[in-house]
Parts: sequence; C-alpha cells; structure tokens
Amino acid sequence: MNIIKYPKQEEWAEICQRPHLDITQLQATVNTVLSDVRTRGDEAVKEYEERFDHAVLTSLAVTEAEIDEAERLVSEELKAAIVLAHENIHQFHAAQKFEGHKIQTREGVTCWQKSVAIEKVGLYIPGGTAPLFSTVLMLATPAKIAGCREIVLCTPPNREGKVNPAILVAARVAGVSKIFKAGGVQAIGAMAYGTQSVPKVFKIFGPGNQYVMAAKQQVSLGEVAIDMPAGPSEVCVLADETANPAFVAADLLSQAEHGIDSQVLLISTSEDMMQQVQAEVERQLNLLPRKEIAQKALENSRMVLVASADEMMALSNAYAPEHLIIQTKNYDEMAAQVINAGSVFLGQYACESAGDYASGTNHTLPTHGYATAYSGVNLDSYCRKITFQHLSEEGVRQIGHAVELMAGAEQLDAHKNAMSVRLNAIEK
Repeated sequence: MNIIKYPKQEEWAEICQRPHLDITQLQATVNTVLSDVRTRGDEAVKEYEERFDHAVLTSLAVTEAEIDEAERLVSEELKAAIVLAHENIHQFHAAQKFEGHKIQTREGVTCWQKSVAIEKVGLYIPGGTAPLFSTVLMLATPAKIAGCREIVLCTPPNREGKVNPAILVAARVAGVSKIFKAGGVQAIGAMAYGTQSVPKVFKIFGPGNQYVMAAKQQVSLGEVAIDMPAGPSEVCVLADETANPAFVAADLLSQAEHGIDSQVLLISTSEDMMQQVQAEVERQLNLLPRKEIAQKALENSRMVLVASADEMMALSNAYAPEHLIIQTKNYDEMAAQVINAGSVFLGQYACESAGDYASGTNHTLPTHGYATAYSGVNLDSYCRKITFQHLSEEGVRQIGHAVELMAGAEQLDAHKNAMSVRLNAIEK
C-alpha cells in the first residue's frame, strides 16, 4: 500500500482518486449484445451464454426440480446461516416501512402520499469466481417486504448449465418469483427488454463487472430504472492508537480480495499503528487463497497519516467511501460527523463482513464517490411515492387566487383558467 504522511488539503483530491475505468472501448460491445438480445430474445441470450459462460442451454428458466436438488447439495449448517441472515435483513428492512400522513396545508386543502411497490423488479447476481448468494438475500428480501408482484433473478450458470446451489437456496428463502440462467450484458438486456422467457422488469438491481455496469447504464437511458451507478468495491478505515492492527488489516484485505480494481484506504492519527497494520497486512495476505487479486488491489490503495481526528473525518467525507469503518476510542462522536458514506461500522468488532452477510443492513451500496448523492439499497428503493390531494370549495377559495396570479405570471393561461372556472362556479 502507498503511504502518505500529513498531506496538505490540496493533495486530498489525488488521494481520493479511484482506479480509472475506461469503458469507452467496451461500450460498442455492450451495445451490440443489448441490440441483439432486444431483437432475437432467448436465442441471442443462449448464444451469448455459450460464448461467454461456455454453457450450452436448452432452456433459460431454472426449474423447481433444480432448486430441490440445490437444497440437497447445500449443507444444513450453511442453510441455517442463510436463514439467520434473512431474518435479520427482513427485520431491519421491515422497520423502514413508510407511513403517510394527511396534511391540511390550508383549510379545505388536504395532501398526502402513498407508498406503492414497483410491480416488477429484476435482480442480477454475479457468478464467476465468487457467486454472491448473500446478494440474493440483500436484494430479494426488501423487494418481498415492499410487495413487488414479480421478482426476477438472473445469474450465470457454470459450464454444466447449473446455477450455484447456494444462490438457489437463498432465492427460495427470500421469495424470488423466477430464476433464469443468464449472466453479463445478455442478462441485463433480457430483463430490460423482455424475451420469450424472461419478463421485462421496471427496475434492475445488483452488482457486476464493468460490462454489467455499462449495460445497466445504457438500458437506464430509456428502458428501465436501475438501483444506482456503481463501480468496484471499496473500504475506508479510520484508526487511532487504540485500534487493533490485526482487525484493521483483516478489514482492509476483506475488501481488497473482491477484485483487482477494488480499493482500500486507511486514515490514521498514529504512525505506529500504521506500521503495525502494514506488517499485519503482509502476514495475513500470504494466507489468502485470493492473494494475487488482493495484492493487485493493494497497489491501488493508500495509508494516510493525518494530524487529528477532525482531519481524519474530513478526509473520509471527501473520499465518500462505500464502506466506512471507524476504529477509534470516540467512534460515537466520529459517527456524528459522517456526511458521505454508504454504510458505517463502529468500534473494533463491527467488521464490514458483518454488514455484507448477517447484521441486517444492506450491502448493495454506492461506490466510486457516489455516496455524496446516493443511498444504499433500502426498502424505498423498491417503492414509489404517489402524491394525492383533495380540494373542497373552501380549499379553492383559500388558494385559488394565488394559483391564478402565479399561472398568469408564467403566461400559462390554460393553467389559470382551470382554477378560474372553479372559482367562478363557487362564487355563483
């Protein structure tokens, strides 16, 4: 990891830079695949599955028999862990239910909102080197609580045309409606446009590689909503002299193993702590099966020594991390100063892995600095707020003249007239 000591504020922008992803070269490929899926549907998806995932498929849909088989393949211990995580995720997200209230803004003018679930949502679950069955729980559980009528899941199969068993078990536990064997750009296209097998959805959720991200952004321009723009995973750890170096190193490596384009950032007020963390990172790195991936990610990563806790927090807010871990003696006070972050972990024992799997919070979060403007996935992500209003005759009397004046000032005479005819009717 690159070590930076007492940087000036004008150097912060460079510290906050993420690894650059140039997606201009892949946009044409993504567009070609999307257009082909839009035109030819299932046949195009199957061809791309054979080309990219090396799976020859006769059908895209996962059958109940395949899910039953997955239940037998997953250990009882792992199934129990999936159920525990689902219960916690359900409890946390159920507490986010919206309750609308009728407000009388003037006598006779009543306004309110109603939360309505998005009818059809699509979930993309990566397979590959790390099949993310935990993401199934994170995305499907709030969709089910919200009341989404159809929850469609796409995930790439292996070379034998089989979906990872844990993904199928998690999907059954969380209440997914339909599961399809499709990965990459072709899966995003299938859910965005609809095919003979895959239903068209109204919003797509889920992480993926740069091709998936580019596909989500392309289809969001006119076809379907997406959860958020996103890039590679990242974590920022704030640590003072009281932090546990082994814990800090483990947290940094847990994020670094996601992919070579991931990034980790340690900000500390203690040079001794940084040195101990560096030694722990080297020791723990050698024990990891995904050592080479983590090592590449560490090349994009930094340890930064600063003069004070306030500076530590200010640099973190400038970075706007996906995950923020605060291992300081005054973590409660520091937490109150967080402005930009996806999800925050407080104290020595709140590792980022807890939120990734089983504490109950959602792990689908804004990356690449988007935490300055976006929230992580939550219950509201699956809902729309519909606004209602009712005016009585007295309500028209209360606001009618103001509406006429404002519409007239904007030279929208039909708008003005819509209120004027009501005022005239009341005054007769």
